Amino acid sequence: MDSTAPTPHPTPAPDVQLHISDEQSSALLTDTLNLLSQAMPNADGATGLRELERWDTVLAASDRPGLAKIKQEINALRGLLEAPDTQSHAVAEALASLGAEAAKAGEEAANGYSDPLHNLSRLLIKASNLLSR
Repeated sequence: MDSTAPTPHPTPAPDVQLHISDEQSSALLTDTLNLLSQAMPNADGATGLRELERWDTVLAASDRPGLAKIKQEINALRGLLEAPDTQSHAVAEALASLGAEAAKAGEEAANGYSDPLHNLSRLLIKASNLLSR
């Protein structure tokens, strides 16, 4: 290699703000409620990880206030699901904490999100209780 040749640098991708419509947010919330209502996600965590990735994308694009703690809880839960030696009680605690944060968000929600967020909270806490047994 020629030492005088410039070092190639990849062109960084521009930061483009993703716009998530209310309809897309509602669809994600409905999908998650359906997933949690049907049964617990599979034991390997793959379904849960995919759902968390979807939520992470939507929350990152949201300009709604008060989502920092929910984002933090989702990242913590993702870390637990990705780790090969995670104990079920740790996942249960993370689900319960995320459920509590969803309830808080439901208290402050507008545009018809309050009831679905409270339902999400209830289902997350129920999943937490099932894992705790």
